[in-house]
Amino acid sequence: MEPFAVLEGIAAPLDLSNVDTDQILPARYLRRPRKEGYQTFLFRDRRFREDGAEIPEFVLNQAPFRKARILVADRNFGGGSSREQAPWGLTDYGIRCVIAADFGDIFYFNSLKSGLLPVQLDIAACVALRSQLHTEPGATLRVDLPNQAVTGPDGATYPFKIDAFRKRCLLEGLDDIGLTLRHDSAITAFEQAYRRRFEWLFDYRR
Repeated sequence: MEPFAVLEGIAAPLDLSNVDTDQILPARYLRRPRKEGYQTFLFRDRRFREDGAEIPEFVLNQAPFRKARILVADRNFGGGSSREQAPWGLTDYGIRCVIAADFGDIFYFNSLKSGLLPVQLDIAACVALRSQLHTEPGATLRVDLPNQAVTGPDGATYPFKIDAFRKRCLLEGLDDIGLTLRHDSAITAFEQAYRRRFEWLFDYRR
């Protein structure tokens, strides 16, 4: 997982509330292998018509926001069914941070495990940031994880909270597998000792 420290990039305003995981990554794509990349499936039914043509009104199809690294949403982003593919779609597209007034609980924790930083700010801050992004299309935000602060285009700073353990994992680029592998030598030593102690369990000739 790519470490996350300070992100400064183009931010896109998503003026929608209750954007559930099926809107973020429609269920019909869930069986596709990750190696194919999930960026083309992100917001598929909002970004594209049935014939594959872009829907120009959708924010990520507009020139100033095509290379967005940050998404500023409204309320209840990522509610609905559990699927780790939803944050995969965002990160594969290039978005590393989503700012919203609140998040679906499972989406929130799946995001942290996938290298996507979900930042919860109060609704007034989200509205103010989106207003600035509409006024200055292509403007950037700065998301400072070590200092837990978001800086808007106007220089205003918004502090946010994050669990200390999850913060460390993001800073060090550790997903669940990476955390486990940090104990690789201890795991190996235990397995070797266990096999010596209970060698009869591994006698496949029995």
